[in-house]
Amino acid sequence: MLISQFYTQVNDQVVFSREQASRFAKEVADDFNPIHNTDAKRFCVPGDLLFAITLAKAGLYQQMEFTFSGMVTDNIALNFPKEINQAACVTDDKDKEYLQIKADGDKTTDQAFIDQLTKAYVEFSGHTFPHILVKLMQQHQVMINPSRPMVMYERMTLALDSFEGDNIELVTDQNTLTIDGKRGSACLAFDLTANGKVIGHGKKYMMLSGLRPYCDDTIGAVVDEYKTIKQAYQK
Repeated sequence: MLISQFYTQVNDQVVFSREQASRFAKEVADDFNPIHNTDAKRFCVPGDLLFAITLAKAGLYQQMEFTFSGMVTDNIALNFPKEINQAACVTDDKDKEYLQIKADGDKTTDQAFIDQLTKAYVEFSGHTFPHILVKLMQQHQVMINPSRPMVMYERMTLALDSFEGDNIELVTDQNTLTIDGKRGSACLAFDLTANGKVIGHGKKYMMLSGLRPYCDDTIGAVVDEYKTIKQAYQK
């Protein structure tokens, strides 16, 4: 995966066009969340793309935590860290923070390993909706607003025991959903494997807003529309 095709380097800063960010979401992360559409009113660069660029530029550490603190739109020039000394941030020219990063333990700059892990990590997003989130919503009898579905990253964590191996995959471990009024926080836990052997663990925390009582027919229509949009793009 050539990550540089999904952003533009301007001197030491990174800028995204809507087309670049949307193509990453759909073609790499298999993520068809409407906020990543080029014509979205509230357009947002995928959090997975910020994650991928951070690893490509600063390297991969044994323990990492990524906290999203602002929505990145197109044509915002961002400063990415070239190394992380326990903590770092992705900021714009006004020092506004968009991503807070914590790192600890050993580090690797092996681009082949980082590329494999990044690809597996972001592809996991393609299974989030509808496969995982709809099941969680059904269990808790809540659902997102069908006319304005809003699902966004809050935080990601990684804990690696090894930087070795091929055929890296993410295997679902346990998923939970915590409800607080009209908001929900989903925690998606997974194991990282290489050649079938567990080499680490991770979690993705996602925010769901505008929750309302669950309705099978309504959420079914949302899922059908999502699948239709996905199939049309892939053709």
